[in-house]
Amino acid sequence: MKQLYTRWGRELDPQNVLPEYPRPLLRRSSYTNLNGYWDYAFTREFKIPEKYDGQILVPFSPEAVLSGVSRQLMPDEYLWYRRIFIIEGWNGRKSGRRLILHFGAVDQACAVYVNGQRAARHTGGYLPFEADITQLVRDGENELIVAVKDLSDTSCHARGKQRLERGGMFYTAQSGIWQTVWMEEVPETYIQTIESVTDPDAGTVRIRVTAAENNKYEGTEVKTSGHQEGDRASGLPVQVQIHRPGLYTDSCEYSGAEEILCRAIGSAGEWIEIAIPDIMLWTCETPYLYFYTVTLGEDQAESYFAMRRFSVEKDEKGIPRICMNGEVQFQNGVLDQGYWPDGLYTAPSDEAMIFDITEMKRCGFNMVRKHIKIEPQRWYWHCDRLGIVVWQDMVNGGEAYRYWFVTYLATVMSWRNIKIKDSHPWLLARRERTGRTEFVREMKETIRLLKGHPSICTWVIFNEGWGQFQTKELTRIAREADPDRLIDPASGWFDQGGGDLQSVHNYFFRLKVRPEKERAAVLSEIGGHTYREPDHSACEELYGYGACRDKEALGRAYRELTKKVKKLIPQGLCASVYTQWTDIEEEINGVYTWDREVRKIL
Repeated sequence: MKQLYTRWGRELDPQNVLPEYPRPLLRRSSYTNLNGYWDYAFTREFKIPEKYDGQILVPFSPEAVLSGVSRQLMPDEYLWYRRIFIIEGWNGRKSGRRLILHFGAVDQACAVYVNGQRAARHTGGYLPFEADITQLVRDGENELIVAVKDLSDTSCHARGKQRLERGGMFYTAQSGIWQTVWMEEVPETYIQTIESVTDPDAGTVRIRVTAAENNKYEGTEVKTSGHQEGDRASGLPVQVQIHRPGLYTDSCEYSGAEEILCRAIGSAGEWIEIAIPDIMLWTCETPYLYFYTVTLGEDQAESYFAMRRFSVEKDEKGIPRICMNGEVQFQNGVLDQGYWPDGLYTAPSDEAMIFDITEMKRCGFNMVRKHIKIEPQRWYWHCDRLGIVVWQDMVNGGEAYRYWFVTYLATVMSWRNIKIKDSHPWLLARRERTGRTEFVREMKETIRLLKGHPSICTWVIFNEGWGQFQTKELTRIAREADPDRLIDPASGWFDQGGGDLQSVHNYFFRLKVRPEKERAAVLSEIGGHTYREPDHSACEELYGYGACRDKEALGRAYRELTKKVKKLIPQGLCASVYTQWTDIEEEINGVYTWDREVRKIL
């Protein structure tokens, strides 16, 4: 495979890799970025290596060329990371301070050691975790070691489009640390979570702050899934200051300069309801954001929310329509897998992510379906501030897929409207109970992690029957976790009749729509036309749905498809998702080339 680079990868400064604050919805001034060069080693045994193989540029996975390694971690191997960090004048709890270590994502399972003691374990390659390392660190030099195991597609764990043997619509597997590693210093009692729920119709926002205090962690191992839970402090006074709303389309960071709009006082662990005067609605054209500051004792953090509402409502003909703020919005979307030729799962820079989102809007898309991958939280921040709607997929897992059933036969059955129950664990690769339990846990954690982002409109639970099971029950669980978003329970086929969307994939047949009484009809994948741009393709192989001989033919095919979609809107079509945003390896059906250098569809 030919190695391609993006312009941001070519200009990458190894001493300043992804330096931006990684958690926009809970932002503090205390922040130490640990990206950069770490020692690494591959071993067959689970034993801290005496000697390391070289240096790896974190947070790029070893399979990515930007890591400096370009080597695949295999299921029978371990990947070890090591780096030294320095803390000056540290005396830990004696000063009433804590040190929290954060990992944005490590694929798939890992153990973390600080100065020879195990600080945390985590399984789940797409979700963040943290560890309180207050009692493990010392003044001066400290050693941080991370051990990684990745079974990739040989397991039932979440894996997205990764495959050890890449090809077609599946891509190079990646492993290890692939999001920012960072530390923050906090008071003994500190803000652990901030939630906000808006009600534009009532003109109110409800904010809840949870605090951690008296953490009993004393250096023994902590198994983590998301937040490391200390003792929850309740009843502590909380102050909230909400700033006047603003538009942040020309700035990557909040300046904090807006005047105070309103203030409120409440208690940790309880909802604080605040009336918002003269509300400014979030839309794709005017993505107004309300920043606010939370103070709890010695701790202070910033967050934000937006006044907007997504719903399915019937139009004057009784057809269910997707609405934003009570107004019908046709969502013209594009499928985005979030792969980069030089960074794989990891964008080379913040500017690279911004480029994708701004170009999507420039190409006429007002919605992006983030396809079975969870991005770093800064990606969602940019969607929030730039004004593009997001459909967020859950990351698929399960055992080996039976493509003759979940792809080929399912395509025909979907076209003929033949319904099949999801109670076939062998056919749908969900025989292992532990894998099903893990999927439910990670779905709930994904919603908890991301539901504060106003750009997210829809949770997509399953894609094309990949590891699908108990769809109606999972829809209920997702609705309970977030009653304010739409739910697409089964994108593609194996529809079980629940949720808010009747979701169809159609690459090969005449486009059509079958409106229902309650659910909105959407074409959640269409298009996929292929064209290879000379000198901007990674593979000789070609995968897609309908080859075009040149860029002009590709443009004609796209315009014809767009006309067909528009004709279906009066008949009840509410959204469409074009496949896809960029080429990826063999799959050359992008609006852009994989290196983001050539826009193929004009």
